[in-house]
Amino acid sequence: MKDTSKINNHSAIAAFQIIEEMAPMNEDVRITDLAKRLGMPRAKVYRYLQTLCNIGYVRQDPVTERYRLTLKLFHVGQAIADGTQLTSTARPVMVQLRDKVNLTCTLSIPEETGMRVVDIVRVDSPVQIVTKPGALLSFHASAQGKVALAFGDPEQLARQLAAKLAPLANGKAFDPARLEAETMRARQTGWAVAPEETLSGLNAISAPIFDLENKFIATITIAGSVQDIPPEPSAALSVAVTQAARAISQDLGCTEYPT
Repeated sequence: MKDTSKINNHSAIAAFQIIEEMAPMNEDVRITDLAKRLGMPRAKVYRYLQTLCNIGYVRQDPVTERYRLTLKLFHVGQAIADGTQLTSTARPVMVQLRDKVNLTCTLSIPEETGMRVVDIVRVDSPVQIVTKPGALLSFHASAQGKVALAFGDPEQLARQLAAKLAPLANGKAFDPARLEAETMRARQTGWAVAPEETLSGLNAISAPIFDLENKFIATITIAGSVQDIPPEPSAALSVAVTQAARAISQDLGCTEYPT
């Protein structure tokens, strides 16, 4: 007799793998291409896509027969995010920070392989930040990641320094010594930058958020062009970000915010 629980688990894993692979795509995808990217049989991918279509998470174009995610997943994620204490606490501070510095503000949380963007408060600007909620930013090439390396899991930095990581957006090769130095600087100053490391022409300043156990749980970040945020940002910008991070942390019950 087959163990149906294992079958169901495998099906759920495969379905989520398909969703995660499709999430960053900006255009419809063919089954053949998706199967190749996932290393799955075409028939298997087709079967799961049909199930996802039936429950509203995926849409198939009737003309091209290609597939894309619907907004249903976004609305589910947004409902979860809106209900969390972190997001509801951070959102008003993010709006205030956005209005104060006239720059887009983001909230990100650490995961095993990077920093996940969970909320964005945008500003009207000729230079639009294309990062979307749900995006996963690398530890080694983002301001958020450097802050996480400085204040989060102490073993994560060692893993990053030992890994063969992708070049930065500006084309520079990954430099372990530089990452270690920038992480140490973030630990001393309470903030980090990543000029043209995540996206060409853009920079960001990020600061850590701590919870009631004084544990690092998130970052608040402002992002803009390198003209708005130079590689060595003004004290006014770095202070604005760190003050916002401190305010959110205190609202969450943190009693020992780093100075």
